[in-house]
Amino acid sequence: MTSFIDSGQRFRLTDPTLAPNAASYLWNRKMMIQLSARGYAVSQYMDPEPRKYAHVPTIAAQTFMQPEQDYFPHHPGRFFYIRDNETGDLFSAPYEPVRAKLDRFSFEPGVSDIRWVIEKDGVRVELRLDLPVDDVAEIWSVRITNLTDTKKSLSFVPFFPIGYSSWMNRGGHFDAALNTIVCTSVTPYQKVEQYFKNKGLKDITFFAADRTPDYFEVAQVAFEGEGGLHNPSALQDGGHLGGGDASYENPAGIMQWDLTLGAGASEDFRFLFGPAFDKAEIAALTERYIKGALEPVRQDYDNYIRSGLGSLELHSPDEDLDHFVNYWLPRQVFYHGDTHRLTTDPQTRNYLQDGLGMIFIAPEKTRTAILKTASQQFFTGKVPDGILLRPDTELKYINQIPHTDHAVWLVIATKAYIDETGDREILEEKIAWTDSNEEATLYEHVTRALRFLAGEVDDRNLPYIAQGDWCDPMNMVGYKGKGVSGWLAEASSYAMTTWADICRTENDSETADWLAQQAGKLNDSINRYLWDGAWYARGITDDGVAFGVQADKEGRIYLNTQSWAFLAGAADDAQKASMLQAIDDQLDTPYGATMFAPAYTAMRDDVGRVTQKWPGNGENGAVYNHAAAFYAASLYHIGEKERGFSVLSKMLTRPDAQDIKTRGQLPLYVPNYYRGAYYQYPRTAGRSSNLFNTGTASWYYRLVIEQLCGLRGDGEGVIIAPQPPADWETFRFTRIFRGATFEVRVDRDAEAETPTVTVDGRQLESNRLDRIETGKRYDVLVRLPK
Repeated sequence: MTSFIDSGQRFRLTDPTLAPNAASYLWNRKMMIQLSARGYAVSQYMDPEPRKYAHVPTIAAQTFMQPEQDYFPHHPGRFFYIRDNETGDLFSAPYEPVRAKLDRFSFEPGVSDIRWVIEKDGVRVELRLDLPVDDVAEIWSVRITNLTDTKKSLSFVPFFPIGYSSWMNRGGHFDAALNTIVCTSVTPYQKVEQYFKNKGLKDITFFAADRTPDYFEVAQVAFEGEGGLHNPSALQDGGHLGGGDASYENPAGIMQWDLTLGAGASEDFRFLFGPAFDKAEIAALTERYIKGALEPVRQDYDNYIRSGLGSLELHSPDEDLDHFVNYWLPRQVFYHGDTHRLTTDPQTRNYLQDGLGMIFIAPEKTRTAILKTASQQFFTGKVPDGILLRPDTELKYINQIPHTDHAVWLVIATKAYIDETGDREILEEKIAWTDSNEEATLYEHVTRALRFLAGEVDDRNLPYIAQGDWCDPMNMVGYKGKGVSGWLAEASSYAMTTWADICRTENDSETADWLAQQAGKLNDSINRYLWDGAWYARGITDDGVAFGVQADKEGRIYLNTQSWAFLAGAADDAQKASMLQAIDDQLDTPYGATMFAPAYTAMRDDVGRVTQKWPGNGENGAVYNHAAAFYAASLYHIGEKERGFSVLSKMLTRPDAQDIKTRGQLPLYVPNYYRGAYYQYPRTAGRSSNLFNTGTASWYYRLVIEQLCGLRGDGEGVIIAPQPPADWETFRFTRIFRGATFEVRVDRDAEAETPTVTVDGRQLESNRLDRIETGKRYDVLVRLPK
């Protein structure tokens, strides 16, 4: 059985083999953990850069959280063995690594915890993971119950592998004074100066319990022996852990208790797992979370999560969509906007788009993101590739590669923030530049960003792509300095039109007119050089070759250049019809619209490493949900609401077992992609990346609020223009907007010729309501023609 429970605030999966990588995640501002239903984990924390405290067993280097994470027997996890001391039978909870056939399995992730209920041979194991709000620590609660009417003799063995943490120094021991297994390492380094930087790192991983173990082991190899993790040698033949340490061996937190449980009796345990700098920090954490009361910790964390559950409550004919939109989608948006994806140098586009969703949850966070971005802008107007969140960090990884699109997101985020909050004062905020102490208003910063963008064009008036635009791995289209981006031409046109609206409200008609002129010139160039007869090309390479065109055998049609042509107003009606038909024919799949098709099967070195990815994986022709969200936005923009809703709907995993099995994930977040290459690799098409880091979440939430529900800010007022699919006869929602509460009911009316909006019993002349009063409750009835 797979279903939402607890009014949509929890999900239940009852088969550990249905979707082996299905997972949920928890976080606070310092850490994140993603746990699979079977017990595998990916966790990281800030120290001050992202680090791990449990490692894979063979790779010393720190790596990003990976899409389509493969799990294997020695992958880090949180495992609990139960041995019947009379029969010798062994099983493990949640499921790995023994993989015994269970009598009951229930994985039940909630909005603020993750829990399991496992039953086997008359023994029930209840697991629950909680996080605190402010510390890096996993709090595990375990209850073991004898369900039979006779006494049971059991051994209980939690096993938390810590893995290969360092090639320089790694080991561990049991500290009796702390009642904790303490595992130490030294972070590897080569340069002498790195030693001094590393001195403050937390090179301890600890595993603490609320009672003294009967036995323990710290060396994983001694525990596993010849039996393997599915049948550890240390637990065979009624054995007990040997009390050993780990001496330059992979350490683990392993403890053992012998339990005698009468009929119906239970035993409760609490464990703490995480990193620490020294034993004093371990002592402080165990005092707080092992010896201290747990319920206040749980309540504080629940309050933290619920503070980010957004400003919309939807009640529609699609109950599964309601659960996702009311709890899980804003939760995902909140994770992005409150933690900045647990990095110290987020990509500028990610930082601003994550802020885009936060305008509906904590708009002050969006305000901060906009101003911080402007403060790191260059005097020329150039927007940097990444934003430094700490003074002691630096741009790393992809942020060292020149991309050309970041100004677009500064415009979009600022306009959306003002529309939602009405905070026009932000435009007058004075901010210096990263390379000049001269101050300018935010209004001037954004305008200058667009002037810079307008100047970075070739003689066709198409913008240079450098080593990538929104698509990071499209890194070889313009590395010689000549290639251009069709998508960026459209996105720039859209951004200029968008900012022109702001300029007009600021009574700056000169700038507004200039922007409108520039947008028109871009659209002219888009149609002159990029229209391929049926759709728009993705770009033109350094060698003058247009790609994403009908002549291409692979990468023939790209979704983004069609979507943003709609947004930019570049296409006429005939072109729109042609593009929509081409998308339907070549890009649409049961799992959503692919980023392009057909996927590349070999390197194309005038396009870049995007073509080296496995066909249908990631940016190489996957159902890349961020791009699909852009497509949905463009469809609503041109009045194609049925298509728009269809795109949104296909992006969701549904709670029925077959969809979960096919996609391999639970309906608790929208992933960054589902596998594409639908016609090339049909067996794997639709498989989820299970990666919840994605700018899709913000765009999706915004589209539900402003387009599907249709209540969006407009200067001093609000536009009320719902766009439900045709088969919704009625729906309702509650929306918090500028401190006021809107209770909205939308009905289809056979007698209505045009949409009407009634507010507090008074029918409006239009669909706009002026001067919203903070604290007021508005009763709204919208009638739509059938």
